[in-house]
Amino acid sequence: MRTQVGIIGAGPAGLLLSHLLHLRGISSVVLERHSRDHVERRVRAGVLEQGTVDTLVAAGVGDRLRREGLPHQGIELRYGGAGHRVAFEKLVPGRSITVYGQQEVVKDLIAARLADGGDVRFEVDDVIPHDLDTDRPYLTFGGERLDCDFVAGCDGFHGVSRPSIPAGALTEYEREYPFAWLGILARVRPSAEELIYARTDRGFALHSMRSPEVSRFYLQVAPDEDVAAWPDERVWAELKARLETVPGFVLATGEILEKSVTPMRSFVAEPMQYGRLFLAGDAAHIVPPTGAKGLNLAVADVRVLTEALALWYATGSRDALDGYSRTCLSRVWRAQHFSWWMTTLLHTFDSEDPYGRRLQLSYLDYVTSSEAAAATLAENYVGLPFEQSPTPGGLPPDHFA
Repeated sequence: MRTQVGIIGAGPAGLLLSHLLHLRGISSVVLERHSRDHVERRVRAGVLEQGTVDTLVAAGVGDRLRREGLPHQGIELRYGGAGHRVAFEKLVPGRSITVYGQQEVVKDLIAARLADGGDVRFEVDDVIPHDLDTDRPYLTFGGERLDCDFVAGCDGFHGVSRPSIPAGALTEYEREYPFAWLGILARVRPSAEELIYARTDRGFALHSMRSPEVSRFYLQVAPDEDVAAWPDERVWAELKARLETVPGFVLATGEILEKSVTPMRSFVAEPMQYGRLFLAGDAAHIVPPTGAKGLNLAVADVRVLTEALALWYATGSRDALDGYSRTCLSRVWRAQHFSWWMTTLLHTFDSEDPYGRRLQLSYLDYVTSSEAAAATLAENYVGLPFEQSPTPGGLPPDHFA
């Protein structure tokens, strides 16, 4: 077999890349080790930046997103017995976030690729990249061979793409945090119209949602926490203890559908390319979910890679491809800092460190009392604007404004 771009991974990065390339007349094959049912049911991120929403809509895969997504014009920071709203409509006019589950984005992209006759293969075993440092890379899998011009590694942190780069060619930066998140999906109406980020001496809690009938919660727990130690009664009791700290707020409870523990880490691999392999999304970088940046960074990477590949096929110029990593990492490191900042601002670290606790509260007071500080949070949370597309025939830059 032969295609122009071989894509490893059918998460949001790989599927969106395949779709955007198709819109530019560039062929691709997507190889995914899990089943379609698995990737469509895998609950992950749910907060989409303004630019991510605009990208999906402009690409023709945003109809259900616009119907079912929940636009939010702010978030609440809750601490010290009071709630403080960060108002996007005032601080970053015209930009907001939309709550829409990552698995729903995946469903929309798979449906679009299959409707367009795209080649997306699930339950593919033993994908191995070869000859990445030549102009004829190829992939082998399940006894087959796929020749291509380029390989896109979109297969996540534990995928095969990044490890296929020779030792010494990458520099990896990593930080692990001394806590994890217990994620809870519950069939219960949201108890608030917007996300609540709660900082308490018991630990951090987040109230989010996935639909008008389904809520998503997170609790800060120990990094080695056993999910079996959290029966439903304990989950609701702890959520109430951390969220019902504002007079008049009552947390609605209901059937818990899913529980899982997610470790917290920051990770970046530089550069995000080797020969004709280009890494995108979690294959290249991980952020703690406090800043809601993981899926959004994957979309940003894919936009840059699509433009670079389209320029190469249209003109033969390698300039954008050679600058892919540099362009992406500028945004990646900004998101890394924001996610680290949100994480350190809101989580409980050493309970024996009263100095650190007072610093946190002091900065929270600053963010909630200074319009300039709140605007910085809002600008980063809704997502920085994308750069102008250099590709002939690309979408006009104001399409994503």
